[in-house]
Amino acid sequence: MSAISMILVVIVAFFAGLEGILDQFQFHQPLIACTLIGLVTGNLTAGIMLGGSLQMIALGWANIGAAVAPDAALAAVASAIILVKGGQGTAGISTAIAVAIPLAVAGLFLTMIVRTISVAIIHIMDKEAEKGNFRGIEVWQFIALLLQGLRIALPAAFLLVIPTSAVRSFLESMPAWLTDGMAIGGGMVVAVGYAMVINMMASREVWPFFIIGFVIAAVSQLTLIAIGALGIAFALIYLELESKGGSGNGGSSNTGDPLGDILDDY
Repeated sequence: MSAISMILVVIVAFFAGLEGILDQFQFHQPLIACTLIGLVTGNLTAGIMLGGSLQMIALGWANIGAAVAPDAALAAVASAIILVKGGQGTAGISTAIAVAIPLAVAGLFLTMIVRTISVAIIHIMDKEAEKGNFRGIEVWQFIALLLQGLRIALPAAFLLVIPTSAVRSFLESMPAWLTDGMAIGGGMVVAVGYAMVINMMASREVWPFFIIGFVIAAVSQLTLIAIGALGIAFALIYLELESKGGSGNGGSSNTGDPLGDILDDY
C-alpha cells in the first residue's frame, strides 16, 4: 500500500469517527466507510462487498440504555484495512469480519475514554458560557470532535503500520475451525440485526410489505434492479396510503396506521 493510500485511509477513518457523532454524511456506516477505503486502495469491489456484509451485522448494533454497542465505524475501518493488507480479495471477507468484530468490541475502551474526557470538556464549556466567551465554547467543541475522529484514526494508523507480511501470516495461521465458526456466527448476527429492525418497525400497516418483500426475494429470475424498482413502487404505494389514511367519509381519525384507517372507513 502506497503512502498516499495510507494517508487517505487515515482521513477516511478520521471522518468515520466524526460521523459516529455528527450523523451528517453517514461516513461511519460500514457500507460507506468500507467502500471509501476500497476506493482509495484500489479494492473497490471487495470494499463494497465487505461493507454490505458488515452493514447487515451492524443493523443489530444499538445503544440501549447504559449498554454501548460495538463501534460500527471501527469495525468497518479495521475490517477494510485487514482485508486490503491480507491480500485475499473477496475471498477474505469472512476472515476480515471475524477479526474486526472482536476489535470493535475491544474498541469500546477507546469510546469510554473519549466520553470520559468529553464530560470534562462539557464542564469547561459551561464555564466559558458563564463568561460569555462564545469563541472558547467553539474551540472546545472542535477539540471534542477531534477526539472523536482520533478514536478511529489512531487504531487505523496502527493497523496500517503493521507489515503486510505479518497480517497475512496471522490470517493464514488462523485455524479453519475458528474462521468457519466466526463466519457462521457473523451470519447469525445478521439474522439478529434483521430481527431487531423488524421488531422496531413492525406494525399492522408494514407487515404486508415485509411478507411481499420476502416472497419477491425468493424469485431468482428478478435482478437487483428489478427488486429495487419494486421497493420504490411499494414505498410510493405506502406514501399514497398514508396520505389518504383517515380522510374518508367514515369520519375516523388518523391513527398513524394508513391501512387500518382506510379499512376502518369501510
